[in-house]
Amino acid sequence: MFLLLSSETAGKAAEHAEQAPIVVRLVNQYFGQAAYDFEMKYTHPFWTKVLGKFGTTPDAAFGVYTPENAIPWYTVMFVLACIISLVLIWIFKGKRSEDEPGHGQQTLEVGVLAVRGMLEDIVGPHGLKYFPVVMTFAVLILVSNLMGLFPLFMSPTSATSVTFALGISSFVYYNYIGIKENGLFRHLKHFAGPIWWIAWLIFPIEIISNLIRPFSLGIRLFGNMFADEKVMDSIAHLAPGITYWVVPVFLMPLSLFVALIQTFVFVLLSQLYLSEVSHAPHDSHADHAETGDDDIGEFIVPVLT
Repeated sequence: MFLLLSSETAGKAAEHAEQAPIVVRLVNQYFGQAAYDFEMKYTHPFWTKVLGKFGTTPDAAFGVYTPENAIPWYTVMFVLACIISLVLIWIFKGKRSEDEPGHGQQTLEVGVLAVRGMLEDIVGPHGLKYFPVVMTFAVLILVSNLMGLFPLFMSPTSATSVTFALGISSFVYYNYIGIKENGLFRHLKHFAGPIWWIAWLIFPIEIISNLIRPFSLGIRLFGNMFADEKVMDSIAHLAPGITYWVVPVFLMPLSLFVALIQTFVFVLLSQLYLSEVSHAPHDSHADHAETGDDDIGEFIVPVLT
């Protein structure tokens, strides 16, 4: 299975490398040789030893190492996604105004309120402290998903290396929160469930299901984005000439829908995982019962500002 997955990954990497946008080729033209020398000196020997135990090689798993593809297309695209995200937020933000907010500010506020509302509903009011990380996931994944709709760009989320990295990041973050808030022992204890006499059965099942989560998050996002990309490409090649450019335009609403849904699913699951390990302080329930909704408003305002 590992060999099959490696060969498929190498095939997809080689295919994307041949279709790499000009910006990727330019990056490798100027920095590819230095990256290639580094890889051959450090990472290639390491992967040779590791993958050799599974009967394969780095070239079979990742593609042939050359200066022209030393910096993968998905790395370049994801770095661009980070830059584009910052630029878009800066543009949309504009001059913030409470009395007459612009269209960009209103767009940002809708997104912020949507993610914040989900956090409050799923995790609780105390979950708003996780908003910066969750919103970062939302913006980066949405921008990455949408990049494939524009010329000279490709969606970095159509590469397993990016989606698995995002899945691992979510996995590490919610486990970090669980250990930080509950301690290592109590964090592990909640995997055993509330019934002590079947804990010996529940614990290994829960551990395995949690270890699979980074893979499930990554493969779900990759599978949908890669499939959407291949469907668009296949339909566009059904007829030559102007149809090659016209047909994809009519399919863009579907691609936009897929990009939004996959962003929503990833963010929703990350919040659900946070809700499992994060709990409101015991005294917050009593305070909330006594003071009502005003205290929640006082808590939320600093988060927005």
